[in-house]
Amino acid sequence: MNKDIKKILIGEEELKAKVAELGAKITEDYRDKDLFIVCVLKGAVVFASDLIREIKLPLEIDFMAISSYGNNTKTSGVVRILKDLNMGIEDKHVLIVEDIIDSGLTLAYLVENLRTRHPASVEICTILDKKERRVADLDIKYTGFVVPDEFVVGYGLDYAEKYRNLPYIAVLKEEVYKG
Repeated sequence: MNKDIKKILIGEEELKAKVAELGAKITEDYRDKDLFIVCVLKGAVVFASDLIREIKLPLEIDFMAISSYGNNTKTSGVVRILKDLNMGIEDKHVLIVEDIIDSGLTLAYLVENLRTRHPASVEICTILDKKERRVADLDIKYTGFVVPDEFVVGYGLDYAEKYRNLPYIAVLKEEVYKG
């Protein structure tokens, strides 16, 4: 796997420190609230697993799988819900946990979809924000790192379902995904 990596952007220790910082801030902001985490599969599962251990509050977690990429590197613009929530979110404070926000189109769709279910609030937490590519207008409450417009993998992020298990965020060599 490492032969496919162009460079490491964010190391393992830096990720751990940022996740702890986000967890502390979320703990502070959601004290005395009914917190419901929506982990967006598959990419956010590593981040969400680490993050919930840093949130020192009772919480519920459920998972959604949405797709607009397939095996491509750019969104198709068509969003499909592959797995919906198993629990209701009415009157709960929903925190969507995402791996990376790129154009924001898929996430904007998800936010609107969840708002129709009458939660008390809907907020977004992402470990990576690729602001350069943003098309949708999103209010992101918690951001780990802003990353450049490069194809990144690791810490849950994949290319064609590979590289999710890397303990760091790295830039993938172009020949891997354009070859």
